Amino acid sequence: MYLSIDIGGTKTLLALFSPHGICLKRFKFPTSQDPTAFSKLLAKNLQTFLPSQAVRHRVRAITVAIPGIVKLESNIYSFRLGNLNWPDIDLVSPIKNLFSCDIFFVNDASLATLYEATRPGRRNGKSIYLTFSTGIGGGIAKNGHLSKASDTFEPGHVKYKFQGQSLEWEDIASAKALITAYRCSTLQDITLDNTTLEDLLARLSLGLVDIIKQESPSTIIIGGPLCFLFNQFKNPLMSRLRSEIKYDIEFKKARRPTESVIYGAFLYSKQNHGK
Repeated sequence: MYLSIDIGGTKTLLALFSPHGICLKRFKFPTSQDPTAFSKLLAKNLQTFLPSQAVRHRVRAITVAIPGIVKLESNIYSFRLGNLNWPDIDLVSPIKNLFSCDIFFVNDASLATLYEATRPGRRNGKSIYLTFSTGIGGGIAKNGHLSKASDTFEPGHVKYKFQGQSLEWEDIASAKALITAYRCSTLQDITLDNTTLEDLLARLSLGLVDIIKQESPSTIIIGGPLCFLFNQFKNPLMSRLRSEIKYDIEFKKARRPTESVIYGAFLYSKQNHGK
């Protein structure tokens, strides 16, 4: 079996997979903003999730999705996290003390890209995956493989002028920012009228124009809760971008808009364990 751990800004998800990619069980718990408390809670919930040592021994590999930059030097992991104020945290020991298998730590958006942008039918040319959730993350794939540039691709932290303020793109266009701006509980609740649609297009275009000019992708895949609005904004967004970008780009909705990370973590574990 393979274990995926997706550490998010507000929730952390544990998911156990069969060798064939079937999700056998999952468990979600709040992500504590205190790093010491989170490490203890992670260890506790892993033991509850897989209480038997015999069952834990059957886990071949674990991939942990990190919401930020991951560095591995001399077999030591270090993390620079985006939306979590964890200047220093030990994420290795709580897992290593319970399991004897391979453990990998990978940027969450890169894992989502691995799943969404390298599937059959999406292997030609350059694809960019963008997830609009608590923040905005992304990854780059080319001809079916993750690009090295994915490791440091952080589109949500680029600053833009918007409504008289200098803000990061994720403070303008993430699902969290949109929920605040449109005063709703979830994006699933929204039907876009003309005024709201124009506002949404303005927010999305700020970052997309730069990404397209810099990376020249053939496909952009949209993931995260923003996918609930995808069919309402796709064509108007493409028309708006054509006026600024002089070639066509294919926009696609993620296959698993809110689960790409855990499925990508499974794929990463399966591809890399034992190497």
